[in-house]
Amino acid sequence: MTQRPITIDLFAGAGGLSLGFEQAGFDVVAAVELDPIHACVHQFNFPHCPVLVKSVREISGKDIRQAAGLTQETDLDVLMGGAPCQGFSLMGQRALEDPRNSLVKEFIRLVKELQPKYFVFENVKGLTLGKHRALLDEIVQASDAIQYQILHPWQVLNAKDYGVPQSRERLFLMGARRTLPLPVYPAPHPSGVTCGEALGDLPDAEQFDALNHSDQVQADYLHDPVGYQGLMRCATPAAWQFGYPRHWQPQWLTASQRTNHTPLSRQRFRETPPGTVEPISRFFRLSATGIANTLRAGTDSARGAFTSPRPIHYRYDRCVTVREMARLQGFPDWFRFQVTKWHGARQIGNSVPPPLARAIANQIIEVLGSPKVRPTAILSLGDPKLVHFDMTHASRHWGIPAPIAQRHRKSSRVA
Repeated sequence: MTQRPITIDLFAGAGGLSLGFEQAGFDVVAAVELDPIHACVHQFNFPHCPVLVKSVREISGKDIRQAAGLTQETDLDVLMGGAPCQGFSLMGQRALEDPRNSLVKEFIRLVKELQPKYFVFENVKGLTLGKHRALLDEIVQASDAIQYQILHPWQVLNAKDYGVPQSRERLFLMGARRTLPLPVYPAPHPSGVTCGEALGDLPDAEQFDALNHSDQVQADYLHDPVGYQGLMRCATPAAWQFGYPRHWQPQWLTASQRTNHTPLSRQRFRETPPGTVEPISRFFRLSATGIANTLRAGTDSARGAFTSPRPIHYRYDRCVTVREMARLQGFPDWFRFQVTKWHGARQIGNSVPPPLARAIANQIIEVLGSPKVRPTAILSLGDPKLVHFDMTHASRHWGIPAPIAQRHRKSSRVA
């Protein structure tokens, strides 16, 4: 058994929480993700982490323990996840009984079944406001009913206060068995990283014709890494934090497929001052000396598959690439996303920024009293085919039926 504390990631997506916890010194021993494409990306980046490609409604704590190779006697240190929820309370009906919040109820069920020492529940800031607050209050009550205490007052944390060049507010609930001490929220430590400092060493994707039909090309960085760039490029052993180093090829610029904007759109982008919104597309233009606005995921295929607008680059008259989005979210350059821009942008927009996840994980590992163990093993990434699979091939990879065919994908605007 590993000397490192262990965690399981529900609603794992591409793995923002997984990466942050790994970087803090945890081993992620299993992940649950319903979307086959996201599950493939998680498997590529975390090749030794079993992924259960099912809805949490369909699995038990026993199923997860079996997949993770844990006996019933093995203590799970942390169960974490960001359950999608609507947060609306119907008249005369408890919010957790609302079918739209069933995934939140399943999260609480799995806490009860898996009995982790601690849990982390992540969600949107809106859960703390107005009529949505009823659900938050019931989560606290439901946790108390299964003998878990929640750190109070709960807090909404902004990623910009934890080393991420983006304003992004998320609610984090931290729970503990009643017999264990509660962690504390991480103190803000704004790094002041700007968009220019985050992106300034990346070559311009539009200098490479190959990126019209591919998401990767061999390319040189524009200069040696400085500060945040060095962390993203894993330029030193310390940049891996307490995570497992990966074998990767830094000479390849990945997740960088180009977007074909119209000449008129480019003109509008050029004329938009940094730090403001372009009035026609409503795209935000980054400022080299500022931070990004909140990167969003857009909608899924069930709701029309609209791509969320990517911000306009501060230097170029185009939207940022998926790799540039990843930099603004705190994902290092070795981390891959599905090659289609729509999927890649959604995977980033739905994720917890890894540096913010790491800040939370550091507080829990401290209260656990676990020594931080820096891995000596270097992991190989998964089969590159995993980041190329469409829904049909991804479903076939996992041996599950393909979901209902996606609706025709649209962009949010013609740009």
